Amino acid sequence: MSHSGDNHTRSFSSLVVDGMERAPSRAMLHAVGFSNDDFQKPQIGIASTWSMVTPCNMHINQLADAAAQGVNHSDGKAVIFNTITISDGISMGTEGMKYSLVSREVIADSIETVVACQGFDGVVAIGGCDKNMPGCMIAISRLNRPAIFVYGGTIMPGCHNDKKLDVVSVFEAVGARANNKIDDAELAEIEAKAIPGAGSCGGMYTANTMASAIEALGMSLPNSSAQAAISKDKRDDCENAGAAVLELLKKNIKPSDIMTKPAFENAITVIIALGGSTNAVLHMLAMAHAANVDISLDDFTRIGKRVPMLADLKPSGRYQMAELIAIGGIQPLMKTLLDAGLLHGDCLTVTGKTLAENLADVKPYPDGQEMIHDLANPIKKDSHLVVLYGNLAPGGAVAKITGKEGLRFIGTAKVFEAEEQALQSILNGDIIKGDVIVIRYEGPKGGPGMREMLSPTSAIMGKGLGKDVALITDGRFSGGTHGFVVGHITPEAYVGGPLALVENGDTIAIDAENNQLTLHITEQEMAKRLESWQQPAPRYTRGVLAKYARSVNSASLGAVTDSLD
Repeated sequence: MSHSGDNHTRSFSSLVVDGMERAPSRAMLHAVGFSNDDFQKPQIGIASTWSMVTPCNMHINQLADAAAQGVNHSDGKAVIFNTITISDGISMGTEGMKYSLVSREVIADSIETVVACQGFDGVVAIGGCDKNMPGCMIAISRLNRPAIFVYGGTIMPGCHNDKKLDVVSVFEAVGARANNKIDDAELAEIEAKAIPGAGSCGGMYTANTMASAIEALGMSLPNSSAQAAISKDKRDDCENAGAAVLELLKKNIKPSDIMTKPAFENAITVIIALGGSTNAVLHMLAMAHAANVDISLDDFTRIGKRVPMLADLKPSGRYQMAELIAIGGIQPLMKTLLDAGLLHGDCLTVTGKTLAENLADVKPYPDGQEMIHDLANPIKKDSHLVVLYGNLAPGGAVAKITGKEGLRFIGTAKVFEAEEQALQSILNGDIIKGDVIVIRYEGPKGGPGMREMLSPTSAIMGKGLGKDVALITDGRFSGGTHGFVVGHITPEAYVGGPLALVENGDTIAIDAENNQLTLHITEQEMAKRLESWQQPAPRYTRGVLAKYARSVNSASLGAVTDSLD
């Protein structure tokens, strides 16, 4: 067998298929469709997250085929392989949701495992639902081979009574039904019409937030974040990614050349300007950890002081991603931020060009659009992602404060040991104005798995209590959550964090101006309560969740499972 082909572009696959002694490997690959010529081409792994588990991913097999076509037409050899997805939207509010954040690690581990084992020279990873994206990016960082991430694309809006719908509309309709604002028939109508087909949830929730962040990071082709799931643009995006990854191979541009600290700062800037999900904080910390880039919670605060929130997008705003696509996606926003000196234009991207070069010919948004505000007229002059510290969160906590809820809340604790108890209490009408709902033992170790509290927060909204109560937790929030909420409280309750010591009737203050989360009891009382506190028995002792609970670190460090500490 000859060693033809550029070995620099085949540094991994050549070890698997070149030479007389590799004949058994080639024999097996003949069976999956390799020709003799293919053995001399760079091999590109296409990581597909296709499954029929969720509408977010149900079309990704077709996108993987398009990416493979792009590779094969550019003198590479594509090999499609699968990894898992779970659905947050479907499992939300159930015990199964504990597997959601775990799936990020399973996806990362599985992509790393296949690519490293099979000797692929490059990677195209295609993700749809929330955890797919950071999972793919963590793997891409660990492997550090030429790679491109492709977003599976957003869903189109549903419609009911001339109002646009998405999945969060259904969660909030449940609260409205519990409050007798709508009847069973209307709830059933909303349920039936909210999700019209393939694609990720339609607002600036976690999927669209992470897709936008990865594009801003330079790891997706321009506009990949802003294309409908079922569209010619999205199919072309996949084909182009297949071709582009071979260009990265030729130029020997690796993810570590692109995913630098300034590039992460660009991504954080865009997340803030878009009013993105609190989950982005967790995922950016995890992606930076995998890339060996020093990003911490405090970088979000530092960048947040100078970057305004500009996008009037759901959940707190009026518009959906499909409507942003119609006016140009996030590229004109990035051009605005670059021109204002808020982005690092010299960062390299997967086009082989810098961010500034990619944005050079981008035209501004059309006149009269109301989705993306001018810098001079922001929705909020600084970040909506507020990192809080204090005696209740010595390791930090993350709040989503768009300004519509106010900037301070002081109230009386109502304590719940799990999400289900809190939801029942809200739906039953036991939560009243001035309450601070405390949901604990939902952290990475304590849950385990750090569930998202979309069911309780949507029930609060549906009950019309959005401005009257607050909710704090060591769990997470869905990108669809809005209202006065604080999550990611660290240290978490399960390891003896102060959240474990809160009692019914305690006064809690949330101050988003001074970035404080305070439990109004004395240090002596805190110490006394800690002395009598006992760690609960682990909820799982075998299987994936038990393994995860043993290996996961703090939410303030990204809840990663491969840390050195």
